[in-house]
Amino acid sequence: MPRAFTPKVITANALLEGDVVYLTKDDLWTRDLSEAELLTDEAHADIRLLDAEKRGNEVVGVYLADMTAGPDGPEPTHFREDFRRTGPSNYFHGKQEVRG
Repeated sequence: MPRAFTPKVITANALLEGDVVYLTKDDLWTRDLSEAELLTDEAHADIRLLDAEKRGNEVVGVYLADMTAGPDGPEPTHFREDFRRTGPSNYFHGKQEVRG
């Protein structure tokens, strides 16, 4: 029996900087998960993923990540995605430096 579709966001890594990015409703890449489009329809998610995969001049490693709706936007349901949104773990730079 197929698994029920769960909400997802499209995520990837920015081609030049390597930062984790998320696709917004406006087809822009953002580094802020709260701005990502939460996809709740499987067919729509598949179409959005196919479109995002064609943007190889901007991003690499495009995929759908499981999320849930939170009070401030999508929230990860898996520790891997929670870890990815915080940025590199070896020292504070990028997103971690800004949060200071």
